[in-house]
Amino acid sequence: MTDIVTPHYVEVSIEDSVATVALNRPEVRNAINDAMRAELIAVLDRLADDAAVRAVVITGRGKGFCAGGDVSGMQERLNAPAGDVAANGWRRQKRTHQSIAALHGIGKPTIAAVNGPAMGLGCDLALCCDFIIASDRAVFAMSFIQRGLVSDGGGLYFLPRRVGLPRAKELIFTGRRVAADEALKIGIADRVTGADALLKDAHDWAVELSRGSPLALALSKSILDKTFELSEDQVFALGREAQAMCYTTAEHRTSVEAFLNKTSR
Repeated sequence: MTDIVTPHYVEVSIEDSVATVALNRPEVRNAINDAMRAELIAVLDRLADDAAVRAVVITGRGKGFCAGGDVSGMQERLNAPAGDVAANGWRRQKRTHQSIAALHGIGKPTIAAVNGPAMGLGCDLALCCDFIIASDRAVFAMSFIQRGLVSDGGGLYFLPRRVGLPRAKELIFTGRRVAADEALKIGIADRVTGADALLKDAHDWAVELSRGSPLALALSKSILDKTFELSEDQVFALGREAQAMCYTTAEHRTSVEAFLNKTSR
């Protein structure tokens, strides 16, 4: 396993071309403050540009995946002058959305390995990944309503795509907790495993998902993530453009030549 430069609040290791990104504030269940958010964006930007990294697993240190936004940030917001609240909130929201977009938009398979509670923004962070594997100790909650807030990390977009609109409304309106077994049943989680096996299972799944052509995978992911918003003709057009690029890749040429050489014997 190869460690790369480790920021204070986000740890990264790479093995078998899979980067494991670990949120590292276990004393507060990995609640996201401004410093962690900035480090996460920097890490994801670096991994996006690293051709040696073919997949990303995100998890949390300690007993929690992510408790959501740091309450100390909420306290700062309450204490700010009334005229500054909107501007300060807008800037913080912009950075939050940059972190979610960096994870969701990375052109590689992403897996959230949810080891414990994923609450509020932590739940949003898991939902923005391509896949979720949950420990049997995992708990999910769209808990924003309990703070008089709406989901601000993409949950309003991602959750209905996983569980359907009526179920998403119920989970967001109530903010109730969803244990791992129910999360698997309703589609929040894709797999559930034991706590001790979580990271190995996530790593092995990431290896399996990332064996194909990196360009073909990245293009397929980009189109699939837009499918619900596009017409059939638009998806076909994007597919044509993507295929034209794939025709030029070494992976395509090598695989076709290998197939032809085998069948011509």
